[in-house]
Amino acid sequence: MKQNKSENVETEVAAEETSRKSTAREYLESLVVTVILALYGTTFLIQAFKIPSSSMEDTLLIGDHLMVDKVSFAPAPFLRGILPYDEIKRDQIIVFRYPLDPKTYFVKRVIGLPGDRIHLKNKMVYRNNVQLNEPHAVHKSSEIEEYRDNFPSPFLTAAFPDWASNWVEHIEDGDIVVPPGQYFVMGDNRDFSSDSRYWGLVPRENIVGNPLLIYWSFETSSEEYQRTAPGDYFGRLIDISLHFAQKTRWDRMLDVVQ
Repeated sequence: MKQNKSENVETEVAAEETSRKSTAREYLESLVVTVILALYGTTFLIQAFKIPSSSMEDTLLIGDHLMVDKVSFAPAPFLRGILPYDEIKRDQIIVFRYPLDPKTYFVKRVIGLPGDRIHLKNKMVYRNNVQLNEPHAVHKSSEIEEYRDNFPSPFLTAAFPDWASNWVEHIEDGDIVVPPGQYFVMGDNRDFSSDSRYWGLVPRENIVGNPLLIYWSFETSSEEYQRTAPGDYFGRLIDISLHFAQKTRWDRMLDVVQ
């Protein structure tokens, strides 16, 4: 009888050890699957971005944190035909890799699709000879700058040499004609936006996705985002910890981006 009890105890202990190992393995497997899904999601489906400049004011503010849909434009060729796919539309806000530095992401509004004819006159945008009604566009300067506000101006050159050397070939009758596979983009803060007027067109392959909503907005300055030393990151974390409630723009939380 004692031997049977001893055997039963040993069996229970072995079972418990097996159960603990099994539980640990399940946790590990769950963690691995979660990491894989998270990596897959941020790589192909959804990605978070933050706004570091004022070029899209007042639609997007410095410190807005966005969830960006990377599926609709299907940047990965193997996703096409499997997941929903949308064509890029006029006046849509997009996230893209900056053509002059693909490691940097920009957020702008699509003004011209391939084949569209674009020009500006006294700050007003004309597309295919029709003046656009743009309630989202703001002008924070009353001055007229010839290159910026009467674009394209054949007597002035662009800010970047490569664009300056080839943009003239796209001009027809005073319009920039957007070539195939390219997009003309502008910031909503028209007087303070580095966009297609200055550095050129956006290739289709550079477009990453479109912002869906603002999941968090924290009051900050562009200068803070430009400081990238480790001490600056630590300082921002402290600022967020101490002033989360006061500096969070609660009225912008979960706003749909349009």
